[in-house]
Amino acid sequence: MSMKIGLFYGSTTGNTEAAAELIQQKLSMHEVELHDISDASVEDFSRYEFLILGISTWEYGGLQDDWQAFWEQLDKVDMEGKIVAVFGQGDQVGYDEWFQDGIGILHDKVVERGAVAIGYCPNKNYNFVASLALNENKTEFLGLALDDDNQPELTEERVDNWCVELNVMFTDIAVAMA
Repeated sequence: MSMKIGLFYGSTTGNTEAAAELIQQKLSMHEVELHDISDASVEDFSRYEFLILGISTWEYGGLQDDWQAFWEQLDKVDMEGKIVAVFGQGDQVGYDEWFQDGIGILHDKVVERGAVAIGYCPNKNYNFVASLALNENKTEFLGLALDDDNQPELTEERVDNWCVELNVMFTDIAVAMA
């Protein structure tokens, strides 16, 4: 069952954009439309029931600049019932106390606005001190955590595994909604 998915990302160095394009490629059985958040509008979000959101964490737990600029607009997006998966880029060596905070901050924002979050990932094979992107029992990230600064060789495998899971979840949800 093919579905239309909006993938919104913000990218300063190009790593998050490259990951977004890889995710689009891996989910090619669906119609995944890419949107750079710097060019997006509130109305763009309304066209999709399924969303994938990509964000990087900057320095000491800060949001990527384009997401920061869109942050107040996000309050105007009707997230009620939307199915949302989040992925992010972070640096577990240079910023090990804030690793992937962007995932956690964005996840919490959309869930508070009524979204249903999917796509959590185990936090195995990472080395960091703290993160706002962890679930309550600290066993999973609230989305796909990528680190192209320190583990670029794991990105494609992590994206592959996540997209296989997302495909199953999106399909199951779409069937249940039909």
